[in-house]
Amino acid sequence: MADYVITCCSTVDLTAQKLKERNIPYIPFHYYLDGKPYDDDLFTSLSPKDFYGALVGGAEPSTAQVNTDEFIDFFTPFLEAGKDILHISLSSGLSGVSNSANVARRDLLTRYPDRKIYVVDSLGASAGYGLLVMAAADRRDEGMTIDLLNDWLNRHKLELNHWFFSTDLTFYVKGGRLSRVAGWFGTVLHICPLLDMDAQGRLTPRYKIRGKGRVKEEIVAKMKKYAAGRQDYDGKCYISHSDCYEDAKAVASLVEASFPKLSGRVEIYNVGPTIGCHTGPGTVALFFWGDKRDDQ
Repeated sequence: MADYVITCCSTVDLTAQKLKERNIPYIPFHYYLDGKPYDDDLFTSLSPKDFYGALVGGAEPSTAQVNTDEFIDFFTPFLEAGKDILHISLSSGLSGVSNSANVARRDLLTRYPDRKIYVVDSLGASAGYGLLVMAAADRRDEGMTIDLLNDWLNRHKLELNHWFFSTDLTFYVKGGRLSRVAGWFGTVLHICPLLDMDAQGRLTPRYKIRGKGRVKEEIVAKMKKYAAGRQDYDGKCYISHSDCYEDAKAVASLVEASFPKLSGRVEIYNVGPTIGCHTGPGTVALFFWGDKRDDQ
């Protein structure tokens, strides 16, 4: 058994059961609906239907990242049990949570000088971040040491490609990422923005695609262009969605038809509450291993 633990944030957007099965503890972000606080527990206490239903019904969402004291409380039991820690965090391009984890790390190393604590900035989000965490768990289970795994993650994390599209611009306008005028024209013209995660871990608009059918084809075209081995890609593929399962399923079917050597079926997950507070419903995200992100 490994003498270290891999941990992550709830923003991996996998399921609590999957993380439990892989022995990966997670620390929850926090979110609010009309001022009422919730922990992002991967939809354990509030279902995706209830969460996105509340957003559509006009609830005002907000989020709060994990603070340093919470990280100290989260990490301490592992250290007291004699375990080293490799924590993989949400992208620093989206949140300051990796900084909070690093502040906690520095504090705890003074108390536990014989232990190792690594904090890896995933430069990813949602189930793409989750796919990176699962790759780390695979290597841990194969016997990779914490030092080698930390090095491996930092060398390869930018090979995890993230592509997103949205068919509902409401929350992009609400969050200030689109003007009301641009949002109105986009809605009238059925514009679906196609975005990716850049090399700094920031969500970056790339294309404006007209029509839901076309944007589904275009996101799969990006996988054909950038996936490792191109259409001989034999790695894992994850999709996450915010209350638009049928769109996610349609993209998954296109991927499976285009990549016959895929490792298993495409795995589909819900965009969790923390990220969902910002995207709202209607977002589909596609994640796969491929060319190193360099402002594609």
